[in-house]
Amino acid sequence: MFELTQLRCFTTVATELNFRRAAERLNMTQPPLSRQIQLLEHHLGVELFARTTRSVALTAAGRAFFIEAQNLLERAQQAAITARRFAEGDIGTVNISFVGSAVYEFLPKVIAEARLKQPQVKIDLSEMNTYQQYEALRARRIDLGIVRAPLLEPGYATECLVREPFVLAVPSAHRLADAEAVSVQDLDAQPFLMYAHAAYPPFNELLTGLLRSARVAPDYVQWLGSSLTILALVNAGMGLALVPRCASSVVFKNVVFRDIDLGEGAQSELHLIWREGNDNPAFTMLLEGIRNAVRDGWA
Repeated sequence: MFELTQLRCFTTVATELNFRRAAERLNMTQPPLSRQIQLLEHHLGVELFARTTRSVALTAAGRAFFIEAQNLLERAQQAAITARRFAEGDIGTVNISFVGSAVYEFLPKVIAEARLKQPQVKIDLSEMNTYQQYEALRARRIDLGIVRAPLLEPGYATECLVREPFVLAVPSAHRLADAEAVSVQDLDAQPFLMYAHAAYPPFNELLTGLLRSARVAPDYVQWLGSSLTILALVNAGMGLALVPRCASSVVFKNVVFRDIDLGEGAQSELHLIWREGNDNPAFTMLLEGIRNAVRDGWA
């Protein structure tokens, strides 16, 4: 099959209709240029030029091939540009999964920053709980996960992004909504909404364990799968709840958020997880963008 070098030689001669000028443009001598044209004609099985001692003209086949040759060269150039841009992380696709609570503040800011710096990178988002993300990462369905607990397995990397306290969500009509201060002991025997273990194991285990250690026994009325659902039920007056501070950015008419001292180590965490050796350049650039956003105090 013919080569791109032969196409460049052909299109230059076809433009100049003069072998000497074409050779000068290509920084080569006439004999090798003529040889490249002959090889091209041999591969195609047609004559591309009508040559005389005084002139060079395109044949009918040459005129038809000239259009296609230009298109091929343009496509080859674009392919090279695309490859370079992909290697530099300017284009491509990154698949990100996230826990629902990351949407409140962290994720929108990171995605907005990423779109500014990498506008041609497509970001595919999927909401999953932490353990679903572990499986998706192992199956290579995602590049990056935003989870509540680190993935401590060989071949995977984990990085803590955010640590923040829990706050108490209280129905506005509840006595604790206007109390001077709120303590863990105030939660004893109170109707309480808790994260279901199947949906949020890290929160369930942390919060139920903390309350047991404090010898506090709330009246668990519902076990739920998301902070948004929990807050909706607090808004309906069904009970109290401990939620990450970021969830307080969600406004409900009848929900009051109160600071509460749960003791050292009672924090909500967001972790990044990814597969070591991920060779997607767009992923590498996005990961660095997320780190920069955290360093800049966006999360």
